[in-house]
Amino acid sequence: MNPPEAGLPEPEHKALAVEAMFDEIAPRYDLLNRLLTFRLDTRWRRRAVSALGLQPGELVVDLACGTGDLCNELQKSRLRAVGVDFSAGMLAATTTQAPLLRSDALRLGVRDRTFDGATCGFALRNFADLAAVFAELARILRPGGRMALLEVAEPGNPLLRAGHSVYFGKVVPAVGSLLSSRDAYRYLPKSVAYLPPAPELLAQIAEAGFRDVDRELLSGGISQLITATRSR
Repeated sequence: MNPPEAGLPEPEHKALAVEAMFDEIAPRYDLLNRLLTFRLDTRWRRRAVSALGLQPGELVVDLACGTGDLCNELQKSRLRAVGVDFSAGMLAATTTQAPLLRSDALRLGVRDRTFDGATCGFALRNFADLAAVFAELARILRPGGRMALLEVAEPGNPLLRAGHSVYFGKVVPAVGSLLSSRDAYRYLPKSVAYLPPAPELLAQIAEAGFRDVDRELLSGGISQLITATRSR
């Protein structure tokens, strides 16, 4: 992975910096998600839950669950959800009735093969060690279990990419500064620098013990959905 962009916390300080940032923005986090994505975020979450392909009643962990949007979507599909987040502020602002656990995604403290599925919404770039997160997901998923991970992306079309760059790099921080935290909404666009290139990211998932690793671009390439199945 490339060194972090200027202004981003170094890896050894990242976890505490991210926790403090999300504690601060929790009260208006959902409002800004809807506003800044023009409610596309709701469509992306539905697509992620559908891509799991699980049966009603199966158990799914949602990493970095925030206020519980993905947990709610899982429950709408009659799946049993458990939300996990490192931020006490996010968990305090929850909108879900799903059970919640405050925990580090690198050390979830649950038994091996506990879950049938796993989701994560737009948080991969916030983890201090992605390879360790994928290894932990492989540990807690049963063989054949599914995961669906949402993350931001960059459109391939040059015109769309230029427009997205302006929106994500300028408009998002400006609106976030007005309605929430200037520093946090400056961090969020810059934090894409933490993500490895797509081939490297998919390779890390495969190396952790997953097969059928796939990447789907959503909404013209501004978002991505990564799915995989736990190997037997």
